[in-house]
Amino acid sequence: MKMNISTYISATLLALLVLSSCSKDFLDRKPLGQLKEDELPAGSLEGQVLAIYAGLRSEGTSGLPYLGVHNMRSDDAEIGSSIGDEAGSAPNTDNFQYTTNFWLWGNYWTDHYKLIALTNIAIETADSIVNKDDLTMSLEAEAKFFRAWAYFNLVRAFGEVPKIDFRVREQKEGILPKSPIADIYALIDADLEYATQYLPLNWEARYIGRITKGAAFAVQAKSFLARQQYAKALAASRMVINSEQYNLNVPYNQIFRESSENSKESVFEIQAYYEQGQTNLGITYASRQGVRGSGDMNLGWGWNVPHERLAQAFEEGDPRKDETLLYAGRENTPYGEQIPSISADVPRPYWNKKAYTDPAIRLRTGSLGGDWFNFRVIRYADVVLMAAEAANEVGERTDALKYLEMVRKRARGGNNSILPEVTTTDQQKLRLAIRHERQVELGMENERFFDLIRWNIDVETFKEAGKINYQIRNRFLPIPQNEIDRSGGILIQNPNY
Repeated sequence: MKMNISTYISATLLALLVLSSCSKDFLDRKPLGQLKEDELPAGSLEGQVLAIYAGLRSEGTSGLPYLGVHNMRSDDAEIGSSIGDEAGSAPNTDNFQYTTNFWLWGNYWTDHYKLIALTNIAIETADSIVNKDDLTMSLEAEAKFFRAWAYFNLVRAFGEVPKIDFRVREQKEGILPKSPIADIYALIDADLEYATQYLPLNWEARYIGRITKGAAFAVQAKSFLARQQYAKALAASRMVINSEQYNLNVPYNQIFRESSENSKESVFEIQAYYEQGQTNLGITYASRQGVRGSGDMNLGWGWNVPHERLAQAFEEGDPRKDETLLYAGRENTPYGEQIPSISADVPRPYWNKKAYTDPAIRLRTGSLGGDWFNFRVIRYADVVLMAAEAANEVGERTDALKYLEMVRKRARGGNNSILPEVTTTDQQKLRLAIRHERQVELGMENERFFDLIRWNIDVETFKEAGKINYQIRNRFLPIPQNEIDRSGGILIQNPNY
């Protein structure tokens, strides 16, 4: 994908703004203390890596297209919003009647390839350095992590996609046919292997939110699970667990508060910063899911809402239910705000509480949209449950039960009358228990759709949910038609579209 010079300069300048913003933003000085902002050479490797972080704030990587691809298609969620929006978009997001020109799918594709273009620029610069020091290899590892993450998203969403692992200087260079899925995963594996080797275990506090070795191992574990490579997934998950950089000490009802951003549970978190009239380095993650109301309750577009299936999935007394579902017509704890009741135009019984913002910050910023709200891409609980799943599949039941109990114990919150400890050593029963735990622990966190696919229970699950249009072909989205047209037919549409 070609990026014109003005786009690149804008991205770089936006990234460099992070250097001068408040302590919440992690790139306020040169990594490892080597250079300050005013010492940063124009076009340097450091500046190119900063541009990648800026690219994470696009709609396709942290906004509505991301939610559409990763969450709204699941059995646990639906489009939400208004009746008008539902009529226009639900055929794609809820009913699996994919169209080749649907804007969410197109934006997802475009913004991920823009991110890949930024990573390729940085990787080319790093590769041009003959004698690489530790800092250079760390910066290259950051770039390779994000290239792997972007391609992992694309290969799960579209299947075969063009493999562009070089810097594109002329548009024609980026017009390539689709590569086999195995080739895309080979690139992902190579990039993550480099990232796990050269990323730091942690950063100084002033670089909060910057990608670490733990994030690379977590994405590696996800990619192995997607291919049922359970032994490798278990090893990668254990690298995160055994690093002792993360824990489950944040109470579940605090995880998605602004005060808990970048906690010890955060493995990969996209940073956002917003001050009205000053600095806007925000993302749209919260506003696209915010309560669709009026006045002070006009918090967003109201897309991506919980389905009744998710509400019914929680065990009796599970406190996580009331931290996942925001109930229409009821008072929201802990803020005491009255959530708008169901209306004829917006007939939504639930909203996503995990994207609900602090009213005090809304008042301070003069904004209702939550542009400051970070996006938790991977939590530690997700990694622990991946370890539980992989351990069960390779026959290590004792560890599988241990990892599962770690998550249930935190959810229990000291109340031993709920969420009893799972003790079965039967592989199938334990498998179902772990799958259930992922559903309720990670509800509305963009994991469910791809979980169903890798478990190979997507067809039966959607049938049970009444989504009868779902077919195996719907595991992959159609290639955006405008990309096929732009390629002059070199790109070929996915089967049966």
